[in-house]
Amino acid sequence: MYLRAKLVNTLMLIGLLLSFIPSTHATQQNSISFTQENDFFSGSDGHYTNGLRFAWVSGTNSPTPNWAANVARFVPWFPEKQTIRHGYAIGQSMFTPRHTRDTDPDINDRPYAGWLYGSIGLIAEQDQQLDILSLTIGVVGPSSLAGETQTAFHDLISSPQPMGWDKQLEDELGLNLMFQRNWRGLSRTQVNDHQLDYTPHVGFTLGNIYTYANGGITLRFGENLPFDYGPPRVQHGLPTVTDFSHHKNFNHYWFAGIETRLVAKNIFLDGNTFVDSRRVNKNPLVADLQFGVIVDWESSRLSYTHVFRTPEFDTQGRIDSFGALTYSLRY
Repeated sequence: MYLRAKLVNTLMLIGLLLSFIPSTHATQQNSISFTQENDFFSGSDGHYTNGLRFAWVSGTNSPTPNWAANVARFVPWFPEKQTIRHGYAIGQSMFTPRHTRDTDPDINDRPYAGWLYGSIGLIAEQDQQLDILSLTIGVVGPSSLAGETQTAFHDLISSPQPMGWDKQLEDELGLNLMFQRNWRGLSRTQVNDHQLDYTPHVGFTLGNIYTYANGGITLRFGENLPFDYGPPRVQHGLPTVTDFSHHKNFNHYWFAGIETRLVAKNIFLDGNTFVDSRRVNKNPLVADLQFGVIVDWESSRLSYTHVFRTPEFDTQGRIDSFGALTYSLRY
């Protein structure tokens, strides 16, 4: 009953927020999206327990601001002939131990932590290659308001309160720079009336919140695959990937993917950078396996992604699982 109530209330919140978005036709190619990631989709509660993100990405018909054009010229690995877009995002993520009723959480479990941030991103596209460069600034600790957010939500749905937020990481300003390159539909195969393609990606993230190198691949399967890069995710360094193709009629496709990360820094496991705080021994190699479905209708897109993540720290013991629900609108 608890998980069902939590899901229903979250979906009601999403519906209320989306009711304020105008339902217009795609006269331009800007996009706005709302993403909710939560572990209730897997029937659990703990570790990476919730993530929210609002994002806006410009379209190809929108003017390119001077800062975006200048940065694109400055980045040496961006292609010379490119289509430049930019985007902004705000979000909040929260992390808790597995047992949230303990007033003094197990020191061998993931510490309580929150992350409140804003991102600015640059997208450079040429043919089937998409480069993403983003800068994220935010705060970890009580000022992230993650404890208040979770407490208020649990109170709203009459759920037991988390008891250990006073043991969360201390306030710390966070700064992260992320780059990722995607090759859209690098190979495509016809399977009866359906298409199957794959999109590989590689990248890196540098900063005091996350530092890692990543690589992965996404497979898509459907009757009419659009020219996009799959669903957006709150995860780590991808705050501005919300673009998708416009469809006059109903369209959908299925996808599956895997990503591996070689992690040098994860503040939510390593603890604060400059002061003593709770911490656990992280695993340097982490992998995500994800699958889901995307549904497009005219200028709207609804996507669901389910993620299985290998243990991120030594004493975790088992994999984590969570889901991501996203609504996007082009206008």
